[in-house]
Amino acid sequence: MCRVRLMPVGDSMTIGSAGDHTWRYRLWAHLCAAAEPADLVGPRTALHEGSHRYAEPAFPTRARGHLAGWGEGWLHHKDVVADAVRTHRPDILLVSLGLIDLGFYTDAEQTARNARHFLTEARRADPAVRAVVLPVIPNVRAVTDAPFATEVARFNTLLAALLAELTTPTAPLVLATPPADWDLTRDTYDGTHPAGPGEHRLAAAFAAALHDAFALGAPYAAQTEPAPAVPA
Repeated sequence: MCRVRLMPVGDSMTIGSAGDHTWRYRLWAHLCAAAEPADLVGPRTALHEGSHRYAEPAFPTRARGHLAGWGEGWLHHKDVVADAVRTHRPDILLVSLGLIDLGFYTDAEQTARNARHFLTEARRADPAVRAVVLPVIPNVRAVTDAPFATEVARFNTLLAALLAELTTPTAPLVLATPPADWDLTRDTYDGTHPAGPGEHRLAAAFAAALHDAFALGAPYAAQTEPAPAVPA
């Protein structure tokens, strides 16, 4: 069976820390359970600070690949994505970026320009590469920082327009639906980074988009902690 090749692209919410399952693992396990085996590919396999101590040791090396980094956003990935796509040959990019950009580096308009550069570079490496992109999920800062919350909302509007503009029949760009019931207390351990329930909800958002747009996998089944181990 030909395995679909998925490349997660993101910041600290995607790379995860030592002891995390990560939403990458949750999605991989879901696809395996749905009889849709997938390889998660990319130039990196480690968690933050180079740790390989995933909560599920059976998470195989072939499924740990990603292009994610703590403190890295569209600003950083736009200049390296072409090489990553060319080398690791993903069929679909799974992108969760923007929070770190808006929080520290760029406003909504510049972040959108960086997203455009990223997508252009990815297609330069492979004109047929597809993508599922998750809007920015506001973190705890948005609760007390109204200008930041405004920038997040503005960027998400620009992102949706950008994907609609650049999508093509042969290389669709899909805007994922963020978790409607995202709760900072339940779904994160610090107001930003996903705890177990948040990992499941992020994985479910990508799983729904893959299923609806590309007929891959199945709707995400509700899971409890810890996620069941899936054979390699």
